[in-house]
Amino acid sequence: MSERITISLPSVESAIALSGSQQENLKTLSKQTGAMVDLHGQELAIAGTAAQVDRCRRLVASLEEIWKAGKLITGVDILTACHALDTNRQEDLQDLQRDVLAKTRRGDDIRAKTFRQRQYIQAIRNHDLTFCIGPAGTGKTYLAVVLAAQALLSNQYDRLILTRPAVEAGEKLGFLPGDLQQKINPYLRPLYDALYELIDREKIENLMERGVIEVAPIAYMRGRTLNNAFVIMDEAQNSTPSQMKMVLTRLGFRSRMVVTGDITQTDLPSYQESGLAVAQKILQNVEGIAFCQLSQADVVRNPLVQRIVAAYEKYQP
Repeated sequence: MSERITISLPSVESAIALSGSQQENLKTLSKQTGAMVDLHGQELAIAGTAAQVDRCRRLVASLEEIWKAGKLITGVDILTACHALDTNRQEDLQDLQRDVLAKTRRGDDIRAKTFRQRQYIQAIRNHDLTFCIGPAGTGKTYLAVVLAAQALLSNQYDRLILTRPAVEAGEKLGFLPGDLQQKINPYLRPLYDALYELIDREKIENLMERGVIEVAPIAYMRGRTLNNAFVIMDEAQNSTPSQMKMVLTRLGFRSRMVVTGDITQTDLPSYQESGLAVAQKILQNVEGIAFCQLSQADVVRNPLVQRIVAAYEKYQP
């Protein structure tokens, strides 16, 4: 027996926030519940069997705190809400939605989108060394930079050090123009991009000139002891085992380190084992070290990225 209900949304902004770009969220709601979902102005119509309509209504209600404030709902938000309903974690979902880490320079909220992302954030807060392994788009680097920038700006640490291997992904470093710093800048761009979301460019440049923020390839880490610093090692799958050991043993007093990477995306030669993979085997059970595993379900980029990651995970050459 079919059923139909209508939910009146409080504003045009809330309707836009709930429906998403090109009403992509309504398609996701329909796919996850089996109900027909349509938006006419500020009226959300839900039709289907009683069970389908009830599940869709509960999903929309569980996201109300976000869309009611006119903040854009994403497909990942809907999938996380589905998981919360299926596992009776509605209270955890509310905590997830309310835990705003920071705001971008545009005023947008930055928060964990999935339960595993939240576990990752808690691991960073509670451990001196945290490894996060997962595919592109899961927020590994971005969330770490957000927490590091916050800690730096609140004077919890004296320095923020961002590092990654300058490994060539099918391109030759020598063909890039400029001096060494200019050659390595393209490899460090994702780290700059995350910082620019939070801090004005001029302030970043000032902090870099003073050595408060340092962005460098891992070769620059050798022989140093990093005290009272927040260190992020990105793209760690492209480090060798010896490079990984060298970076990890730089950790000094009152410091924190986050190591991120995707073991399936190594650009090392086929004969070279990834330092991240080796570290996972060696350090998995060492007290005081946290390992977090993100998956394609945690991808927070364009929904197409999630489908691309899933397709590659299924592919067996």
